Amino acid sequence: MKYMMFVCSDTEPDTDPTELPDIDKWVTENDSRGRRLTGDALAPTSAATTVRVRGGELLVSEGPFAETAEVIVGFDLLDCADLDEAIEVARTHPMAREGRLELRPFADLPD
Repeated sequence: MKYMMFVCSDTEPDTDPTELPDIDKWVTENDSRGRRLTGDALAPTSAATTVRVRGGELLVSEGPFAETAEVIVGFDLLDCADLDEAIEVARTHPMAREGRLELRPFADLPD
């Protein structure tokens, strides 16, 4: 089952003083096991462009649509047997301690 894992900042990171897991090691391990299909960091929200159409009119604005303290800073596309495995992959990601990870399965849309 495929999951989009949104890597997000958080205003309340973990205060545990132990060293964070190494992101390169996390990527290598999950790539080699076929659980991570792709992923990348995103440019800061200052580089975002929001696109909407209202009443047939194109509205383009600079910056993110949502104004929150927490922002999506990256993503990983996971391929896991089930939600339990996806949670296990997410819990070992460094941002599980410094930020938050949102797991969302892909919709099973009819053809």
